Amino acid sequence: MYAAVTLFLFMCLTATTHADHHQPCHTPNMTGFMSVTNLKGEVKAFGAFTYESMGKKLRFRSNESHPANTSHGLDLLMFFDEGIFYEIDSKNQSCEKKALQCTMHPLDIPDDAKFASTINSGSPSIEGEGLKLNVWKGSMPDMKGHYSMSVTMGCLPVSTFYFSESTSFYFSNTDVETDIKDPDLLVVPSFCHGQPVEETPEGTVNSFLNEFM
Repeated sequence: MYAAVTLFLFMCLTATTHADHHQPCHTPNMTGFMSVTNLKGEVKAFGAFTYESMGKKLRFRSNESHPANTSHGLDLLMFFDEGIFYEIDSKNQSCEKKALQCTMHPLDIPDDAKFASTINSGSPSIEGEGLKLNVWKGSMPDMKGHYSMSVTMGCLPVSTFYFSESTSFYFSNTDVETDIKDPDLLVVPSFCHGQPVEETPEGTVNSFLNEFM
C-alpha cells in the first residue's frame, strides 16, 4: 500500500504541465469527512468538516470513536480571512482563541499553485469506473516543504500530500456534498465570546496543518 502511495506521490511531483492556460479553481461550499494519515500508515485524525468557500471558514471535528482509535480529539473553527482560529472543548464549555500564522489548508487550491497534470483514477474507458483529476503542486516556505493536491473537474479536493523535512501527511476527503448542512457550526460558540487571542510563543507557527503534527 505504502509503495503505491509513494509511487503516486512521485508521479504527481514529477509531472510537468503542457497547458499553461490552467488556472487554480476555488472550491464551493462543502461538507464531508476528512482523514489524516502519515506515511507510516498511522491515522492522525478522522472527522467531519464543514467549509464555507466565500467566507473561508472551516469547522473540523474529529470522531474519537473511529475504529483506528488513534484520532486526535480535535474541534477546530478556522477563520482564514481573519487570521484566527478556535480550539473548542464543547464538553467543558471552553475554548482557546489563537492567531493563524499560515492559512494553507487541504480544502482549497492556493492561488500560486502550479498545474502539474491530469490523471485518471480507476478506468477511464469503463462508464462509472473512473475519476478524472487535476493535480496541482506548490511549495510551503514556512514549513520548508511542498504539497500535491488532486482535485476533480468540478474543483472538489479529493486528496492532498503535504511533505517537509520533518514530516509528511496525506489528507483524504470522502462523502463530499456541495452545501452547508448546519451553518451554526461556523458560528463562534457563545462560551467563546470575548475570548482574548492567546500570545503565540516565539518560533511557533499556528495553522490547520500544524494541528496534526
